[in-house]
Amino acid sequence: MTVDRQVFEKNLAARRKKEKIFHGIFAAATCTGIIMLSILIADIMTNGIGHLSWRFLTSYPSRFPEQAGIKSALAGTLWLIVLVTPLTFIIGVGTAIFLEELVPKNNPVNRIILANIVNLAGVPSIIYGVLGLAFFVRMMGLGRSILAGALTIMLLVLPVVIVSAQEAIRGVPASMRHASYALGATRWQTVCYVVFPAALPGILTGVILAMSRAVGEAAPLIMIGAMAFVAFVPLSPLDHFTVLPIQIFNWTSRPQEAFHKIAASGIIVLLAVLLSANALAAYLRDKHQKKSQL
Repeated sequence: MTVDRQVFEKNLAARRKKEKIFHGIFAAATCTGIIMLSILIADIMTNGIGHLSWRFLTSYPSRFPEQAGIKSALAGTLWLIVLVTPLTFIIGVGTAIFLEELVPKNNPVNRIILANIVNLAGVPSIIYGVLGLAFFVRMMGLGRSILAGALTIMLLVLPVVIVSAQEAIRGVPASMRHASYALGATRWQTVCYVVFPAALPGILTGVILAMSRAVGEAAPLIMIGAMAFVAFVPLSPLDHFTVLPIQIFNWTSRPQEAFHKIAASGIIVLLAVLLSANALAAYLRDKHQKKSQL
């Protein structure tokens, strides 16, 4: 018994030593990422804050860096957010509810759909751009419009929303469903008034992550023909457009140092748009989470 005790304590000490080693490695990796991110943000702020002004926000792109602005790119990005967010939410959450609540888990069709959704989450974004070019731009005849770009980006982020919504729905206790059925509610009423409100905070978390990716994507939009120079504000979903990532890419690809500095200013604006959208979504998530806890 004493020998077993000594062996146990020896193994326990070895495990604790390994735990400390891995804890240090992970902490170092985290600190490295934070430090690199801080350096990048500091560099962007140093180069871009000087050119950031109201004129920069309200001016169109120009071949003269001192006159260039992001008015059209900012409008195109806001258009994209306004179109992508409701489309992704409705289709993604609807698909998740259908797969989790309305289709038997052992259904082979369900398993095939789930496998394809998981696989689509790992497809490179440029492939979605090729799909959008072939289907939305050419086959559907939408051209190089905001709507074609929004539908392409929607396909890109849809797997993230579906998977996160499924996890949120699975997290709703079965007892809540049983209580609803015991009170005489139908399956659809249970889904609408019990499951969906309880899962909404988790669903909104997935939407936040999806929109963060959607705002920063440039490759799919370049593939469908989003222009790098737009000297007008799009007024309808069928107008031509550009977005902040493409405008920033255009400026950084130029040899003049002045364009690199206004590209840093564009990055600051893009971060501000992204953080504002995330803050709004996080506020709505926390608000619904508090309601569900009452």
